[in-house]
Amino acid sequence: MLRNLAVLGLALCAAVPAAADSVDDYVRAVMAKKKIPGVSIAIVRDGKLAKAEGYGLANVELSAPATADTIYQSGSTGKQFTAAGILLLAEGGKLGLDDRLSKHFPEGPAAWHRITIRQLLTHTSGIKDYEGETDLDMRKDYEEDALLKVMMGLPIQFEPGTQWSYSNSGYLILGLLTSKLSGKHWSEFQAERLFVPLGMTTTRVISEKDIVKNRAAGYELDAQGELKNQDWVSPSLNRCADGALYYTVKDLAAWDAALRERRFLKPASLEAWWTPVTLANGTKYQYGFGWDIAEQRGQRLLEHGGSWQGFRAAIARYVDQGVTVAVLANLASAEPEAMAHAIAGLVDAKLQLPDAAATLTDPDPSRAAKLRGVLEAWADSRIVPAMAKGLAETASGSAREAYGRRSTGGRLAALAAFRFLGDDDLTLKPLSWRGESVTRVAHYALDTKDARHVYRFYLTRDGRVADFGAEER
Repeated sequence: MLRNLAVLGLALCAAVPAAADSVDDYVRAVMAKKKIPGVSIAIVRDGKLAKAEGYGLANVELSAPATADTIYQSGSTGKQFTAAGILLLAEGGKLGLDDRLSKHFPEGPAAWHRITIRQLLTHTSGIKDYEGETDLDMRKDYEEDALLKVMMGLPIQFEPGTQWSYSNSGYLILGLLTSKLSGKHWSEFQAERLFVPLGMTTTRVISEKDIVKNRAAGYELDAQGELKNQDWVSPSLNRCADGALYYTVKDLAAWDAALRERRFLKPASLEAWWTPVTLANGTKYQYGFGWDIAEQRGQRLLEHGGSWQGFRAAIARYVDQGVTVAVLANLASAEPEAMAHAIAGLVDAKLQLPDAAATLTDPDPSRAAKLRGVLEAWADSRIVPAMAKGLAETASGSAREAYGRRSTGGRLAALAAFRFLGDDDLTLKPLSWRGESVTRVAHYALDTKDARHVYRFYLTRDGRVADFGAEER
C-alpha cells in the first residue's frame, strides 16, 4: 500500500493552512445547518493530497468519529467505474461501444435491437429508470438472471438517442453485461482491473454480511427533522452496477491521481469518456460516460454525485486548475455536490462562487423576467422562443425529470422575482455548451422558507438560454 501511495504522489504535507481553516469552518457550518451527522472530504491540488479530513460522526449510535478513513456508500458516483470497466472490455475486444444490446442479449425485447451500449453509458437509451415500488421489490433478493428479466420488461420512453434521461436501469444492465463478458461478477472485474492496481485499498462492492472496518452508518431525516436509520435494502440489490460501492475519500484521491496521470485506458477511450453526448438532432447534452461535463466560473469541471441508502457522495475534478474535491456524507438530504463546489472556491480564487446572500443591482430586469419565463415553461414542459435549440428540443422532458419540474414550478409559484448575483462574462473564451457557443453565465437566487436555490443560466451571444442548472446553498 505504501508503495502505491508513493507512486501516486499523495502527501498530506502539501496542505495550505489558510485554505484548510476556511474549509473546516465551511464544512462544520453546513453540517450544523443541514443536520448532517458525518462528512469526510479530500482536496487534491496538482496531484498532491492537500487535505483529507473527517467531521462529526460516522456512526451516531456508537459515537464513532468520521475520519479520512471512514467508508461510505458511493451511490451513483460508482457509475464512472462501471463505465471504465466497459471501456476496458471494449479495448480488450469483448464489445464495441456501438454494438446493439441485442448482440449480447439476443433474448432481449425488440427495442434492444435499436439500443447501443454507448446509449446506455450516456443515458440516451430511453429505457425507463426502474422504480422500487413498481419494478423491483427492494426487500427481495434477485439473481442476475432475474434482474435481467426485470430490465427486459421495462418500457422504452423515447426513441433511443433522441433524448437524455437519467436511467439507473442502463447502468444496472451494463453491470450484467460486464459479468457476462468477463466471466465474473462485475465488482470482481473492477477490483482486478481498477481498484487493486490503482491503489484504491478499501473500494469494494457493498456487503452488510462482511466485516468492514471503519464503515459508516447511513441516515435520513423524518418529517419532523429527527434523525433515523437508513431503509434496509436486500443484499442482492446492493450489488448492482448503478452505484453499489464502498470507498473512502482517500480512495477517491487515488482514483483522481490515476485519472490525472492517465494510468489506464487509451487516449481515444478517455476522450469518449469525457465528451458530451450528441443526440440524434445534432445537439449535445453535457454528459459523457458516468460523468457530468460541467463548468464553474468558466473553468472545466468533470463531476458526478450519488445518493443511496442514507448516503450522499460527490467528486468534482477541475481539470485545468489541477483541483479535485471529494465529499462523502452519511445523510440522505446532504448536498455534497454544492459542498464540493464551495470548497473548490475556497482553495482556488478562480473557482469562487458568487455570494448567494448578496443583493446586486440587476443591470437588465427584463432579462430576469425572460429567464424566469424559461423556467416556468420548462416546469410545464413547454417550449418558448428564448430557449436555444438543444434546450427547446428536450423541453418535453421524461418521467425521470418530473420531480425536478414540479419542484421548480412550486418554487416559482411562491416567489415574485429572482435576486441577481452576478454574471460570468465569457466573451473572450466562450463555452461550447449543448451545441451552442455560450458567452455569458448569469447567476440568480430564489429564496424559499426552507432553502436558497441558486440558478445559473448559460446564454448565447443573442441572449437565448442554452441550458440552466441549480443547486441548493
